[in-house]
Amino acid sequence: MNVTIKDLFEAGVHFGHQLRRWNPKSKQYVYTHHNKMSIIDLGKTHTLLEKAANYVEELVAGGEDIMLVGTKKQAQEIIREAGTTCNMPFASNRWIGGTLTNFATVKTGIKKYNDYLAKEKSGELSKLPGKEAAAMRREMSRISRNFEGLLKVEKSPEALFVVDIQNEQIAVAEANRMNIPVVALVDTNADPSLVQYPVPGNDDSVKSVRIIVEVIVEAIQRGMDQRVAGQKETDITPIIREQLIQDQVEAEVTLPEGFDMEDNQRSPDSESSNQ
Repeated sequence: MNVTIKDLFEAGVHFGHQLRRWNPKSKQYVYTHHNKMSIIDLGKTHTLLEKAANYVEELVAGGEDIMLVGTKKQAQEIIREAGTTCNMPFASNRWIGGTLTNFATVKTGIKKYNDYLAKEKSGELSKLPGKEAAAMRREMSRISRNFEGLLKVEKSPEALFVVDIQNEQIAVAEANRMNIPVVALVDTNADPSLVQYPVPGNDDSVKSVRIIVEVIVEAIQRGMDQRVAGQKETDITPIIREQLIQDQVEAEVTLPEGFDMEDNQRSPDSESSNQ
């Protein structure tokens, strides 16, 4: 991880919420209170961020996907950009209830959207009556907006990365219900015990959100590199093994002239007599 405590400080990650919004369960990550505001301990933030990044890298390297979630204004564009960059599912407009607990219904919506796209591409949509075509296009727009980061998803993600667990309470609750680990940027107004990999920090500042998301994206990309390298090794290994077997079969053993294999076999009696 290339980010230092100084980088976190300069991004304002240490600024928590006002004391009146303070959640006592975040006490272990608070360094002090100043001017009625909680100040987060960046030493602990850095340690937990590194732990979270290592988990994400290992998860992705193992062939699993992590879904990025951030629907608040400060996080929307950052999450959309991150999900697109690393080709991971994301939710940036709104969290669709049941995305994790009722994934089959989500897949139905995605299938409907793809069917509409196929009709539009084939020209079938333009042949429909005006009102019917307009209604279908409105439906396509709604699905595209709501399922923007899920249109290529075929299975439920193995983990979530969440910005602001207070704002994304439903997503976190669904993940906990499905035993899906959650990595999250958690401010001082939230309960960090609700997630498995909390990263204490300011979730209201664009700079703070961006620096944390960038670390997670880098971890995803390292995991993807390992995943690709592993796939290449798996693809090549059978070819190498087959070539080795073929080489062994084709190899010729050359014996000295006049050498008799039967005469030169060592018998147990001759071995004992030589002792």
